[in-house]
Amino acid sequence: MSETPLQVIFKTCENFVNCVQTHLSNFIGDHNKPLLKHEASSFSLSSLSKQRPPNAQPEEIFNKGASANPVTKEDLGRATWTFLHTLAAQYPERPTRQQKKDVKELMAILSRMYPCKECADHFKEILSANPVQANSQAEFSQWLCHVHNVVNRSLGKVIFPCERVDARWGKLDCETRACDVQGTTNFDEGMS
Repeated sequence: MSETPLQVIFKTCENFVNCVQTHLSNFIGDHNKPLLKHEASSFSLSSLSKQRPPNAQPEEIFNKGASANPVTKEDLGRATWTFLHTLAAQYPERPTRQQKKDVKELMAILSRMYPCKECADHFKEILSANPVQANSQAEFSQWLCHVHNVVNRSLGKVIFPCERVDARWGKLDCETRACDVQGTTNFDEGMS
């Protein structure tokens, strides 16, 4: 029996929480305790405080290397590009029709909802001139690199050599494919 869209969303959220928990546990030093399924649903900041080293203060954990100032436009841009390139690295070589649709919709949503209006409007123009290419992992990664370079040029920044995109933003190091992009996996849908 196939999963309902709601089940897929919950499974994706659970996988995301597991990845976040793993990385936070590594960050705060609790390497011995893997996240159990029942713990994923109850993950909270209070559960995080139970796992931190005994001498660590909350501000040491959450502000490590960070200032108390709001995120800058540059910080947001770097984080967004890191997320997008990581997504492209994890994108399947043979994506389903739904995965292609989702990634195109994600780009459209970013062009409408990005927290910097000037950036969102610019991204909308770039998407209009460079429609999303996502028929494979390689194609999506190269398209994203090209689009990133369009933004870099407009900002007077260095152009990244797209032939090195996999070396810069390779696949995540996750156990048992826990970080694979989720979505419909019907073979016939992957053929379009």
